Amino acid sequence: MRKESSTNLENETLINANCGIAYAINLIGGRWKVPVMARLMRGTMRYNELRKDLPMVSERILILQLREMEKDGLISRKVYPEVPPKVEYSLTTLGLSLGPVFDYLSEWGEKNRPD
Repeated sequence: MRKESSTNLENETLINANCGIAYAINLIGGRWKVPVMARLMRGTMRYNELRKDLPMVSERILILQLREMEKDGLISRKVYPEVPPKVEYSLTTLGLSLGPVFDYLSEWGEKNRPD
Protein backbone atom coordinates (compact mmCIF):
# COMPACT_ATOMS: atom_id res chain seq x y z
CA MET A 1 0.00 0.00 0.00
CA ARG A 2 1.16 3.47 -0.83
CA LYS A 3 -0.05 6.73 0.58
CA GLU A 4 -2.38 8.64 -1.73
CA SER A 5 -0.01 11.61 -1.53
CA SER A 6 3.22 9.70 -2.26
CA THR A 7 5.51 11.01 -4.99
CA ASN A 8 5.86 7.46 -6.32
CA LEU A 9 2.08 7.17 -6.85
CA GLU A 10 1.91 10.63 -8.42
CA ASN A 11 4.70 9.73 -10.86
CA GLU A 12 3.07 6.41 -11.77
CA THR A 13 -0.27 8.11 -12.36
CA LEU A 14 1.34 10.76 -14.56
CA ILE A 15 3.30 8.21 -16.60
CA ASN A 16 0.24 5.95 -17.05
CA ALA A 17 -1.87 8.92 -18.14
CA ASN A 18 0.62 9.90 -20.83
CA CYS A 19 2.00 6.59 -22.08
CA GLY A 20 -0.16 3.76 -23.38
CA ILE A 21 2.60 1.19 -23.06
CA ALA A 22 3.23 2.09 -19.42
CA TYR A 23 -0.51 1.86 -18.69
CA ALA A 24 -0.79 -1.55 -20.37
CA ILE A 25 2.29 -2.94 -18.61
CA ASN A 26 1.03 -1.61 -15.29
CA LEU A 27 -2.32 -3.34 -15.88
CA ILE A 28 -0.89 -6.77 -16.71
CA GLY A 29 2.31 -6.46 -14.68
CA GLY A 30 2.85 -8.92 -11.89
CA ARG A 31 4.37 -12.35 -12.13
CA TRP A 32 1.07 -14.24 -12.19
CA LYS A 33 -1.37 -12.02 -14.08
CA VAL A 34 -0.31 -13.09 -17.57
CA PRO A 35 -0.27 -16.84 -16.73
CA VAL A 36 -3.73 -16.53 -15.14
CA MET A 37 -5.10 -14.61 -18.10
CA ALA A 38 -3.55 -17.06 -20.56
CA ARG A 39 -5.43 -19.88 -18.86
CA LEU A 40 -8.67 -17.88 -18.84
CA MET A 41 -8.27 -17.28 -22.59
CA ARG A 42 -9.30 -20.94 -22.91
CA GLY A 43 -12.52 -20.29 -20.98
CA THR A 44 -14.06 -19.86 -17.55
CA MET A 45 -12.25 -21.57 -14.70
CA ARG A 46 -13.04 -22.23 -11.08
CA TYR A 47 -10.65 -20.98 -8.42
CA ASN A 48 -9.44 -24.49 -7.58
CA GLU A 49 -8.73 -25.19 -11.25
CA LEU A 50 -6.51 -22.12 -11.39
CA ARG A 51 -4.73 -23.25 -8.20
CA LYS A 52 -4.07 -26.71 -9.67
CA ASP A 53 -2.93 -25.24 -12.99
CA LEU A 54 -0.52 -22.85 -11.24
CA PRO A 55 0.90 -24.84 -8.31
CA MET A 56 3.92 -22.55 -7.96
CA VAL A 57 1.87 -19.51 -6.89
CA SER A 58 0.88 -19.11 -3.26
CA GLU A 59 -2.80 -18.86 -2.43
CA ARG A 60 -2.31 -15.35 -1.01
CA ILE A 61 -0.61 -14.02 -4.14
CA LEU A 62 -3.12 -15.67 -6.48
CA ILE A 63 -5.99 -14.06 -4.59
CA LEU A 64 -4.28 -10.65 -4.64
CA GLN A 65 -3.61 -10.88 -8.39
CA LEU A 66 -7.19 -12.00 -9.09
CA ARG A 67 -8.57 -9.10 -7.05
CA GLU A 68 -6.37 -6.60 -8.89
CA MET A 69 -7.43 -7.95 -12.28
CA GLU A 70 -11.09 -7.83 -11.24
CA LYS A 71 -10.70 -4.24 -9.98
CA ASP A 72 -9.03 -3.29 -13.27
CA GLY A 73 -11.86 -4.83 -15.31
CA LEU A 74 -9.79 -7.61 -16.89
CA ILE A 75 -11.65 -10.53 -15.31
CA SER A 76 -15.06 -11.12 -13.80
CA ARG A 77 -15.76 -13.18 -10.70
CA LYS A 78 -18.99 -15.09 -10.23
CA VAL A 79 -19.85 -16.52 -6.83
CA TYR A 80 -22.49 -19.22 -6.54
CA PRO A 81 -24.41 -19.39 -3.26
CA GLU A 82 -23.42 -22.94 -2.39
CA VAL A 83 -21.64 -24.76 0.39
CA PRO A 84 -18.76 -25.06 -0.18
CA PRO A 85 -18.60 -21.80 -2.14
CA LYS A 86 -18.17 -22.09 -5.89
CA VAL A 87 -16.30 -19.23 -7.56
CA GLU A 88 -15.67 -18.91 -11.29
CA TYR A 89 -13.40 -16.50 -13.10
CA SER A 90 -13.63 -15.44 -16.72
CA LEU A 91 -12.12 -12.75 -18.89
CA THR A 92 -14.13 -9.64 -19.60
CA THR A 93 -14.26 -8.08 -23.06
CA LEU A 94 -11.31 -5.93 -22.02
CA GLY A 95 -9.35 -8.99 -20.91
CA LEU A 96 -10.18 -10.90 -24.08
CA SER A 97 -8.96 -7.95 -26.17
CA LEU A 98 -5.43 -8.73 -24.90
CA GLY A 99 -5.42 -12.09 -26.73
CA PRO A 100 -3.67 -10.81 -29.89
CA VAL A 101 -1.18 -8.88 -27.73
CA PHE A 102 -0.32 -12.04 -25.78
CA ASP A 103 0.01 -14.01 -29.04
CA TYR A 104 2.43 -11.44 -30.44
CA LEU A 105 4.45 -11.24 -27.21
CA SER A 106 4.64 -15.03 -27.09
CA GLU A 107 5.95 -15.21 -30.66
CA TRP A 108 8.44 -12.44 -29.97
CA GLY A 109 9.61 -14.13 -26.76
CA GLU A 110 10.08 -17.51 -28.45
CA LYS A 111 12.03 -15.91 -31.29
CA ASN A 112 14.27 -13.77 -29.08
CA ARG A 113 14.74 -15.91 -25.98
CA PRO A 114 18.39 -16.80 -25.38
CA ASP A 115 19.23 -20.48 -25.94
